[in-house]
Amino acid sequence: MRSSRGRNITYSLVESLGQSIVGGRYAVDHPFSTEAELSKQYGASRSVTREAVKMLATKGLISARPRQGTTVQPESQWNLFDPDVLRWLLERKFSTKLLREFTEVRLAIEPTAAAMAARHGDREGIAAIVAAMERMRAAERGDDETLTADIAFHVAVLKATRNPFYIQLDDLVNTALRISIRFTNSLSRQRQASVPAHQSVVDAIIAHDQAGASAAMSALLVEVLELIEHAETSSPAAGLGAPSLGA
Repeated sequence: MRSSRGRNITYSLVESLGQSIVGGRYAVDHPFSTEAELSKQYGASRSVTREAVKMLATKGLISARPRQGTTVQPESQWNLFDPDVLRWLLERKFSTKLLREFTEVRLAIEPTAAAMAARHGDREGIAAIVAAMERMRAAERGDDETLTADIAFHVAVLKATRNPFYIQLDDLVNTALRISIRFTNSLSRQRQASVPAHQSVVDAIIAHDQAGASAAMSALLVEVLELIEHAETSSPAAGLGAPSLGA
């Protein structure tokens, strides 16, 4: 069985190489470093290096083909639904364009998730949403952390769908929101996540009002999207700067 130290070394190597690839330090379609070269460069065993390379291939960052060796893949081939890849992209060079694109995906997913939570949510799932809502109220009073409370709310809604495909989006939403909300500050005029807007989603879910839950979640995300689009139009460089815009 692999030791925790071995796993940590592997993940550390994946993190370092992943950041380098996404950051453009390796040319696309050019040969990637061999396992032997990586082992020597990072002081890792061949087995650790081999596993790290396999993980990078799973994320779509590199490709190994017979007689062609291992090459770096173009960005169009990267798995953007992999939380690590999305995080590396957001850390590389945040832009309102990337934030808008991610918010558009959320707008396609989360209103339906809210409707499903209203339809399928059990006592435990709804209780988790209510608890996250209470955390948001506590954050508004300064008794909790705004970002983590906001993320907990959206993840709780995904889990309340009781649909395994939606539930597995929780890491993606968590990762992207944790980073992107830091950069939406200059768009918000000191505005934090709207507690009444989130409460509207909760009320509809508790009432098992599928249409109402979907509409409330859509309204919440459309407001964020409109702020982002306004920032893109008024200032292409917007997105770096000050207090957070929650959703």
